Formats: sequence, C-alpha cells, structure tokens
Amino acid sequence: MIVTLTLNPSLDRTIEVDRLERGAVLRTSEPVLEPGGKGVNVTRALTANGIPSLAIAAVAGAEGAELSRLLERDGILCRFVPVSGRTRSNTTICDADGTVTKLNEPGSPLRADDLEAIATAIRTSVRDGDWLVVSGSTPPQLSGAQISVLLAEAAEAGADLVVDTSGEALAAAVNAHPRLIKPNGEELAELVGRPLASIAEVIAAADEVRERGVQFVLVSLGAQGAVLVGPAGAIVGESHVEHPRSTVGAGDSFLAGFLSKFTADESALEGALLEALSWGAAATRLPGSAVPQPEDLNPTDVRLVWQPDLDRPLVAS
Repeated sequence: MIVTLTLNPSLDRTIEVDRLERGAVLRTSEPVLEPGGKGVNVTRALTANGIPSLAIAAVAGAEGAELSRLLERDGILCRFVPVSGRTRSNTTICDADGTVTKLNEPGSPLRADDLEAIATAIRTSVRDGDWLVVSGSTPPQLSGAQISVLLAEAAEAGADLVVDTSGEALAAAVNAHPRLIKPNGEELAELVGRPLASIAEVIAAADEVRERGVQFVLVSLGAQGAVLVGPAGAIVGESHVEHPRSTVGAGDSFLAGFLSKFTADESALEGALLEALSWGAAATRLPGSAVPQPEDLNPTDVRLVWQPDLDRPLVAS
C-alpha cells in the first residue's frame, strides 16, 4: 500500500482568465473547487489509475470539512486527523497562455496534541512493507526536530519513506535517510546551498545528497523534463505538451506515476521515469489540480534522453 501524509492540505479554488492584469476588474470562468495538498494529490492520482493508496490528512474547521467531503465524494480512501486551527484555502489563476499564478495561504500551526494525533495515525495506518509518502508544505512553526519525530514513526513501522517537500522540512527528512526524495531544481539547489545551472550540476547535487543516505533522488525540472539519480547512475527524460492548461499538481501526478511502477518493480527505473513524465505531462493538459485518468496518458509525450547535453543551461521556470 502507498500511504501519503499531508500535514498542510488545502481547499483549492481555480479560476481562468484571458489575461491577469494587476489592478483591473476581470471576468473569470466558473471556479473549480478541489481537494488539495501534495500528498492528497498523489493519492488522488494513484486512485484514478487503479493503484491502492490511503491519504492521511490533518484537517480543521469548515474548510477541512469541505475538503473531507470532496475526497469522500470522489471515493478517495482517507484517514482524516482532526487538528486545531483551520485548513487553508488556496487560489490559482490560470491565464489563457498557460501562465499560472498561485496564492497559497500558510495554514495554521500544529499543537503538541495535534502532532501526537498525527503520529498515532501513522503508527496505526502504516504496515511493514508499505510506502509512506510525506509530501507538501509544512504548517507554520513546525520544526525540523518535530518532522524527524513523525518520520521516525514511519521507520519504526517498517515503511519505505518517500519525501517531497522543501526548505527545513526537506533537510530534516534527508537526515531520516528516505529511500527517495523528489525535489524540483530550486529545492535541490536550496538543499545543497548553491545554484544549479545545468543537468550536470543537477546530477552532481543529487549525488551529494545520496552520500547523505538517500538512495534515489528524482528531480523534476518542469518543461525541461526530469533526472533520476540512483546507485546505478543518472537517467534523463523529457516531456512535451503543446498546449499546457494548468501546472498545478502536475508534480504530484509526476511522483504518483513514478511510484506506480517503482513500488511494484524497483528494477524498472527507466519505465518508472517514463511513467512519471507521462502522468505529469497529462496533468498539465487538465484544468485546476485535476489528476489524469488512464485515458489521459499519452506515451508519445515523453522520452528518455540517452546522450543528454549535460552542460546545456537550465532555463529558470
């Protein structure tokens, strides 16, 4: 079973405009309201493609109740952990040309009893041989030490750990020696403390992180593809979407696609990277944070690059 943990989920509202203009009064599309949070999105994508997954999500207030209702409506297997404060609301504005503007709230801090409730949920939901995906932003004031305590619960349960977060949370997670981390280029640069200007520098940074006890580093580079670095070296892949509609949640579908193959056969690294790229590309053609269904996937969108130009400059996304 692939279990996801979302400490800071959200109620996501997406609207479309012809062109975002600061200070103007604009007409929008009908809003799309969806459950959000990176771990929640991973479970949604896996479920949509027939892969069993359980989402553990901390929820609070009216927004948390609505988030729970939407997930239950869609048949997503969840364990909701009631916490203090309120669940955040995020707004995404999509321009007709594919430009995406996101307004993300910080969420509410977690109290000591909230963290204990989450630890209990991990302890009683994760079994030996499961995969636990800790994904998304963390609530305000959550320390690296507190994150380490939660990750220790997964280790004690015998789960394989996957982490997709950033900043202090990602640094703390690396110290827990996860099997896999999935930073984007900027998050990896922050983790190693220097800018990364090429694929070669991305691979070198990933190898540096691996020396700290991480087995696989899966780096998403947006429209420039992705790099997987593991014990056998690096694999580079590319994807192409002619008319992207929304990139919100595409990285979560990307990770879900990778895990759909990798957790079943850890030797199929090339196939797992292609699946990740295909799911991520499909997500960008969908509105809001919608996740791809099997019929949305198009293998011709993606390819592996066997002789990549490692020194080609990366374009800031």
